[in-house]
Amino acid sequence: MSARGWGMLLVLCGAIFLEGIDVAMLNVALPSIRSDLGLATGELQWVMSAYVLGYGGFMLLGGRAADLFGRRRMFLTWLGVFLLFSGLGGLATEGWMLIAARFVTGVSAAFMTPAGLSIITTRFPEGPQRNRALLIYSGTAAGGFSLGLVIGGLLASISWRWVFFAPVVLSFLILISALALIPRAEHDREPDREPTETGRSRAGRVDVAGAVLVTGAILLLVLAVERAAHASAGRTAATLAAGFALVGAFVLVERRAAAPLVRLGILRSAALVRANLAGLLLAAAFFGFQFVAVLYLQELRGWSTMETSLAMLVLGIDAVLAPLLTPRLVERFGGTRVILGGLLIAALAYALFLPVGTDTVYLAMFPTMLLVGVSFALAYGPLTIAATDGIDESEQGLAGGLLYTSFQFGAALGLSLATAVNVAVAGEDSGHGPTPALLDGFQAALLVPLIAALLAAAVMATGLRRAARGGSVHGATRLAGDAPADAAAPATAGPAR
Repeated sequence: MSARGWGMLLVLCGAIFLEGIDVAMLNVALPSIRSDLGLATGELQWVMSAYVLGYGGFMLLGGRAADLFGRRRMFLTWLGVFLLFSGLGGLATEGWMLIAARFVTGVSAAFMTPAGLSIITTRFPEGPQRNRALLIYSGTAAGGFSLGLVIGGLLASISWRWVFFAPVVLSFLILISALALIPRAEHDREPDREPTETGRSRAGRVDVAGAVLVTGAILLLVLAVERAAHASAGRTAATLAAGFALVGAFVLVERRAAAPLVRLGILRSAALVRANLAGLLLAAAFFGFQFVAVLYLQELRGWSTMETSLAMLVLGIDAVLAPLLTPRLVERFGGTRVILGGLLIAALAYALFLPVGTDTVYLAMFPTMLLVGVSFALAYGPLTIAATDGIDESEQGLAGGLLYTSFQFGAALGLSLATAVNVAVAGEDSGHGPTPALLDGFQAALLVPLIAALLAAAVMATGLRRAARGGSVHGATRLAGDAPADAAAPATAGPAR
């Protein structure tokens, strides 16, 4: 990789690290925000939910916008929006101001993240160089979230507002560096530089109806999942029904659109679908576990925010393992086997945490924290490769948007299911001191990440069965790991139509 390539990768890793720490720091700062702004529990929940809704709801539109209007342009523009509204969140004096700022910050991340991913997948040649770049990138993202738990605890001990001001400083440095290190595209089919009539027509015809329908559908589905533990069953069912109705309308529109927002044929890639399903379940497991573990440590055990952050610091081992160990394992065993191994390790980690009690020592919790970090290092990066490799260059932003939508929807699903199980067992008034019911609620909720990890492993195991039947080694399935990299034949086919 050239020095210019390393510089560009460093900038993009800085942006995804920023997105990771932004979410994690807010998690540990919520009690301080509630105390200072006087927020009720429902309002406090919306501080998190607003970001999830903005991020998950606009991700597909953001991915397609990168393909249509230029990846560099979208990345720089929405990084600037991220910077601005993160700062406005730190200046909020009312709950609604903070919630609105978090929603727009989520929207900006929904446009910025797939643009950054597609810059990597179009600027680095397919093969070992792109794989290593993607594994470094995804490892940085996972490490950002893990380290953000600790950084957030440090900043929140000074003032919760620094949880928002610190990303402003980092965003500004990344933006200045990106202007210099991310070159303007010449051969990546960005429409503003595409000389052909096809390129101009694609840029000029935006699928507005599809964008409105899919954004509305994902917003409703994420909202239903996010509020499942707090709203009535009737309201949740109605919201889900409305979301699925918009999904149906979206499919009909995309079938007839001349330049669809989402080419439905892309879903014929078995590797892409498998990676998205596994990514959804991986995120559900990880975020569900993190939510339950933080509540267990603080509400049942009485640990401080800083003590909780330090206890989970070992999760950050994925930032070290992802760029150093995972590429070698993928090259040796193939992506599917590495992902499957990571998911099985995750299931083991969550199972080991099930027996926690009111006097469990940290040494007994440490293996779970360590194994969760290892599992993320093995699964997250190769899933990114599997979901984008073999996809036509003009649809890399779309493929990235699909994957990150799956991650975000999975996070909302895991959080909501874990919360619903906890409330069902421990009751609505849990959290007002250690009680037997509170422990029972946490132990029951820990089954959610365990089941999700096992389901994800089952999904990835279908890739092994495909290889055993002598399936195709087309680029996407090959790098999903159906065979070791050195045994795979060159990919010659185009994307599925």
